[in-house]
Amino acid sequence: MIGRTLFTYFFRRYLVIVAQFFIGVVVISFLVDFTEFSRRAGSLPEYSMGAGMMVSALRIPMIIQTAIPFIILFAAMATLMSLNRKYELVIARSAGISAWQFLAPLCLASFLIGAVTITALNSLSAAALSYSEEIEASFSGRARSAPGGLGLPWLRQRTEEGVTIIGAKKSAQRGRFLAQATFIRFDKDGSIVDRIDAKRAALTTGAWVLTGVQRIDANGRRIERPRMAIKTDLKPDFVEEQFARPETIPLFELDAKIDSARSFGLSANPFAMQYHSLLAMPFLLVAMTLIAATVSMRFARLGQSAPMILGGVAAGFLLYVASVLVKAFGSSGFVLPVVAAWFPVVVAGFFGVTFLLHKEDG
Repeated sequence: MIGRTLFTYFFRRYLVIVAQFFIGVVVISFLVDFTEFSRRAGSLPEYSMGAGMMVSALRIPMIIQTAIPFIILFAAMATLMSLNRKYELVIARSAGISAWQFLAPLCLASFLIGAVTITALNSLSAAALSYSEEIEASFSGRARSAPGGLGLPWLRQRTEEGVTIIGAKKSAQRGRFLAQATFIRFDKDGSIVDRIDAKRAALTTGAWVLTGVQRIDANGRRIERPRMAIKTDLKPDFVEEQFARPETIPLFELDAKIDSARSFGLSANPFAMQYHSLLAMPFLLVAMTLIAATVSMRFARLGQSAPMILGGVAAGFLLYVASVLVKAFGSSGFVLPVVAAWFPVVVAGFFGVTFLLHKEDG
């Protein structure tokens, strides 16, 4: 077995490079996100530079969680390339240490990073993303006077007064707070009573509380109100299942959300896909480390740096495309979420292991 000193050296060397990539991604992500968000929201009256920076900073944990497989891929490539250039791998191999042995500390580190990602980082990113959505929703402009452009699915509620169809452009607090909301009310005979556009709508016990209201009755008359309430029998849990984004729910709550969605007769596929994707994350990072090894194991004097980097980028891109496709299939129900989540991990793992077996054992 590889000595403890050498194991610790490779382990620490890899973590240092991961941290460097991590800091670089954080800085670049913040600058790009802040620039894009300022372009979209800069003209809104509630927007300020400080609030925009706060929103971008709150979105960084979710961006990092999404980018962590690629951080691991390029960090592992950089580590192995560095060890190669300094002949440290050559010396290790001359001492009878196999590729499996000096890859073990990197794989262990990747697995531990994945475990931290799906526990601590996931909980932080879910809470931060939810809060950023709430701040962003508060930047909404005036209530719309024309339909269209709603970003969320329509919701139907029935009360003793009739039926109300609810839509909104944005949501926060897991669907309990709506921005640029539209309420279309029908009486018991199915005739339209009115349309209500609200700057904001908050779900409370027994009612939606609307602010910044513009009401259009059946005769086309427009009435503006600062505030009004619409009765509802909807439960917060039901609204949350309809409007909440799976990314805003921590791993430890997703299992309960899946059961809750099914109890309401709703599709739980998006929540199940997120749940299994997070469970597969540590193993995906190990697979990424093995893929990095397939393009970084050749001797440095052979001049393979450019093909090596291009090969790693191509491998990461193909795996990303495959992950996005199968995640879309899993969320829509075309493929079982558990199959869609683990398919990229199994393929990447088999590819890395097969290459290393061929290289080490012929």
